[in-house]
Amino acid sequence: MQFVFDSPDPTAAHLRQFAEHRVRFVMRRHAWLLSFARLRLTDMNGPRGGPDKCCRLALKTERDGTLHVTSVAADWRAALEGALARASALLVRRRSRSRAQRRQLPQHTAETPREDALNS
Repeated sequence: MQFVFDSPDPTAAHLRQFAEHRVRFVMRRHAWLLSFARLRLTDMNGPRGGPDKCCRLALKTERDGTLHVTSVAADWRAALEGALARASALLVRRRSRSRAQRRQLPQHTAETPREDALNS
């Protein structure tokens, strides 16, 4: 899986290695589905504070296209963990949904002639 980290905020830049490690660790179950991950950390309010740390995670999959997940929290790590939890749950839900659809495919049955039609 290719990983891209993007953050215009200099305080979030020091989290690059930690963020890459966490993304690879959490997504290891889904690594065969993912080809690309982009993580963007932004501070929505600037230096004013508050729950304004935004983490946006984009995951490119072969089957479902690109999935986007966003999480907002008071600090960078909480925003990252929230986005990773949501992304993992989304991938599991999509995978189980596609499995259920495959199981419910209509069965092709050949029509069998009735007994009374055979005896005529």
